[in-house]
Amino acid sequence: MTIPTYQLSSVDQSIFRAYDIRGIVNQQLNEDTFYTIAKAIAYRLHALGRTQILVARDGRLTSDALANALIYALIDSGVDVVDLGAVPTPVMYYATHVYGIDSGLMITGSHNPSDYNGIKMVLAGTTLAQDDIQILYELIQSKSVMQGTGQYQSFDILQDYSQRIIGDIVLKRQLRVVVDCGNGIGGVIVPAVLRALGCDVIELYCDVDGRFPNHHPDPTVEENLRDLKASIKAHDADIGLAFDGDADRLGIVTGEGALIWPDRLLMFYAQHVLQAQPGATIVYDVKCSRHLRQVIEAAGGKAKMCPTGHSLVKRVMKEEEAVLAGEMSGHIFFKDRWYGFDDALYSACRLLELLSLSEQTVDAQFALVPDSVNTPEIKIPIFEDKKFEFMQLFSEQAQFPDAQLIHIDGLRVEFEHGWGLLRASNTTPCLVARFEAQTEIGLNAIQTLFREQLKAFDATLTIPF
Repeated sequence: MTIPTYQLSSVDQSIFRAYDIRGIVNQQLNEDTFYTIAKAIAYRLHALGRTQILVARDGRLTSDALANALIYALIDSGVDVVDLGAVPTPVMYYATHVYGIDSGLMITGSHNPSDYNGIKMVLAGTTLAQDDIQILYELIQSKSVMQGTGQYQSFDILQDYSQRIIGDIVLKRQLRVVVDCGNGIGGVIVPAVLRALGCDVIELYCDVDGRFPNHHPDPTVEENLRDLKASIKAHDADIGLAFDGDADRLGIVTGEGALIWPDRLLMFYAQHVLQAQPGATIVYDVKCSRHLRQVIEAAGGKAKMCPTGHSLVKRVMKEEEAVLAGEMSGHIFFKDRWYGFDDALYSACRLLELLSLSEQTVDAQFALVPDSVNTPEIKIPIFEDKKFEFMQLFSEQAQFPDAQLIHIDGLRVEFEHGWGLLRASNTTPCLVARFEAQTEIGLNAIQTLFREQLKAFDATLTIPF
């Protein structure tokens, strides 16, 4: 057996992001980087009074090698490792709730291109975000490491996870479902669970291939759903389900080929969940439709807006004791009958359960959910080291008379007839805008106001609206 030769190395601070660690392999990170980060994680874990951790990985070509470096560093620091193998991110989250170990690491590049990889982290029951992630970088800088000898074991939790979902979900009628896993790790489990629930499943790109040869594994970009739409039509399916690279984000396409944005999906869930849990709190991110608050409150619930980011949503969800949460990126979090983490497969199954209660088509059922004239996320390129400074100035100085300004995450400007949002992306070198109004004329008016303000701050910006 070859002895690993990993070594502590300098680490690029830019990979320590708001919700996770992520970067380009062999440019921003490598096996030594993961070894070094894992040493810091082990130090932090001991400080939290924990000596055990779960480790899982997605299907990217680099994930196994990076996982090996990470595991070696953890064991070398006196941490006992339980290796869950190649599974979706929600399976790792599930294990932290049921396996008696409340810390876990997921090696994944999520929905990023194939040359990316990273780590999503749960330590002592908390999904790390923002300052907690920066602490790891500071530990690396101060060379805070521990030595020890931990134990290693592997464990297959997929069957247990599958049975837990199958035991919770009941479909009243069979649905024909096209499943597009985008060659991500969801393919190891999604089709099998849906078939066990009685669905007629048509598989699309469900073989795991870390090169993502068919399309980018991001279900919130409509271009990536082109083949799914074609397959739905070809097979006369009721619905299409799309999963991102690590299966914690969900995209929905109806039988008639309409994309259901996550905020409208959340409205649909909310109406049903609040029947079972009247008065409960539902959390949603700053990019969601204003109709969502109205739907939640009309159904007797409490609506809570929060910053964007899966880690941040979970934090607010816990603080507010919410039963349901979601964000425009496709992360859906059920505390009702589930554990409160983002899980695309469970969310998909809950949707199918609700849809099966009616003989109406998916399109007919969603026709009852409020809609508006709106845009998807619009990205405005800006230098990585300038975006937060620009956003701070814009948020403080932009002029929007007779409007309500919301500073939860960037700047959301509420007008009588709609709203606009500008925020700095935490994952890419860009600003993100989104707009909603009652009419096209109203939407154009809001976009014009934002465009004028943006140009006043920086005339060189390329503004695609």
